[in-house]
Amino acid sequence: MEVHAAAPMSGHLVAGLVAGYGIAMPVGAVATYLVGLTARTSLRVGACAALGVATADGLYALVATVAGAAAAHAVEPVMGPLRWVSASVLIAIAVRAAVAAVRRHRAPDTAAPRVGSPPSPARAYTTFLGITLLNPTTVVYFAALVVGGRSGSGADHLGQAVFTLAAFAASASWQLLLAGGGALLGRALTGRRGRLVTTLTSSAVITGLAVHLLAAS
Repeated sequence: MEVHAAAPMSGHLVAGLVAGYGIAMPVGAVATYLVGLTARTSLRVGACAALGVATADGLYALVATVAGAAAAHAVEPVMGPLRWVSASVLIAIAVRAAVAAVRRHRAPDTAAPRVGSPPSPARAYTTFLGITLLNPTTVVYFAALVVGGRSGSGADHLGQAVFTLAAFAASASWQLLLAGGGALLGRALTGRRGRLVTTLTSSAVITGLAVHLLAAS
């Protein structure tokens, strides 16, 4: 049901939290990559990556509240290309991570630090922001919110801001929880074999999800 401008701010807050957790909680390719990255690097890098995902979710929530139903019609014609771009990016990420893991595993211990250096926190943030913005699931989700009238409307700018911030906070809290789990996994799998298995498993899952994305289009 549409949240009217006269509705209490608590209504916008709850709607934003529900929307944020709704898009964040299903564990897909991006979440899998986030956990794997944090396991291989550090909680700091993983946290920045998590905030990149949450920023993208927040931006789409903002578009949903401001653009109105027209946003859904604008997105629909490019859904096909978005699926192919998203799947291509995910497969490229999976292949790159797997190749780097195999090279790192085969390299001598003295050469290991020079192979596949981890991304900086800033790079992790921008990378995850980009792949989440290209994720058609996120586009469809918030477009559906617009069509259903669940993201708020009208000139209630305060309500729009509350909805957007709540969606961002919900997504950020869940993504940071995933990053924390990745950090714990990284401390448990400190050996070279453990890092190899973690990376290859993550790459296989990401590739499978990308193929499924194309098959479902």
